[in-house]
Amino acid sequence: MSQELHHHTMRAVTYTGAGGREVLSVEDLALPVPGTGEVLIKVTAAGINRADLLQRAGNYPVPEGASEVPGLEVAGTIEETGAGVGNWDFGTPVCALLAGGGYAEYVSVPAGQVVPVPDGVSLTDAAGLPEVAATCWSNLVQQAGVGRGDWVLVHGGTGGIGSFALQLLKALGARPVATAGSAEKVQRSLELGAEAAINHREEDFVARMKEITGGHGADVILDVMGAKYLEKNVAALAQGGRLVVIGLQGGASGTLPIGKVMGKNAVVTGTMLRPRPAEEKAGIMRDVAEHVWPLVTSGAIRTTTDAVFALEDVAAAQDRFEEADRTGKILLVTGETP
Repeated sequence: MSQELHHHTMRAVTYTGAGGREVLSVEDLALPVPGTGEVLIKVTAAGINRADLLQRAGNYPVPEGASEVPGLEVAGTIEETGAGVGNWDFGTPVCALLAGGGYAEYVSVPAGQVVPVPDGVSLTDAAGLPEVAATCWSNLVQQAGVGRGDWVLVHGGTGGIGSFALQLLKALGARPVATAGSAEKVQRSLELGAEAAINHREEDFVARMKEITGGHGADVILDVMGAKYLEKNVAALAQGGRLVVIGLQGGASGTLPIGKVMGKNAVVTGTMLRPRPAEEKAGIMRDVAEHVWPLVTSGAIRTTTDAVFALEDVAAAQDRFEEADRTGKILLVTGETP
């Protein structure tokens, strides 16, 4: 199934090298052609993620075979399907998890990574859902096995991942606690579903976590900091606790107190979503559509969009992403900004 495309190029963002905003360029590129098992999406909006900025700085290599165009998630409509793809009609609203290529007017993606937009969510806001939903579900549920009543410490409660994780954890019956860097962000974390929130600039999160949990500690920690928090995270874990490191904002190499890990019978793991095989991503997105989208539709999880920028304003959009007062997702739109 396809509708004839009457043009062969598209606008897309490229990085002309490694560096700051000066390496950003919007160019005309060849339209992607969907291969076997792929669909072509006409992009309405793309979400900005930290990996995009790491890639811009030269610190996040593009996986083999992936587009050099940045962007790990989009929402839009089905434009064309490749061989071996059934069940997608032209014009169907969808969102997708990508290995790259999202900052563009069109993107080709394995069909398994494409899911319907949750009911009640606009096509623009939906662009901010796939990466964060897949990250939270795969790490908190599949990897760490979060269960009802588990104490879960989420670092950065008001960021894109944090704000989604708090809502998901609350909906799953866990007991989320957040760290945040200001009184306003502490309050916002509580509004998002945290049972308690810790201002990490004023309080020691290890001591506070013990206090909040009545001496128990964290059954699971979702960490975006890496090295800076490694030893403190292990100290904050409960017996049998699981530390899942998904970001390196505080450095890539730290000291792991192995004796404490052993003494707590704890598990320390690190994951990345982008380099995983397409089949694995498809499995994650199937679960997301089945288990997470109903929570979005019911309002238990709300999309949190901070700001929307036109594709041509990508430099301003990435600048906004890095600002400390951002709460929620930054989106790029290919048409008129809403």
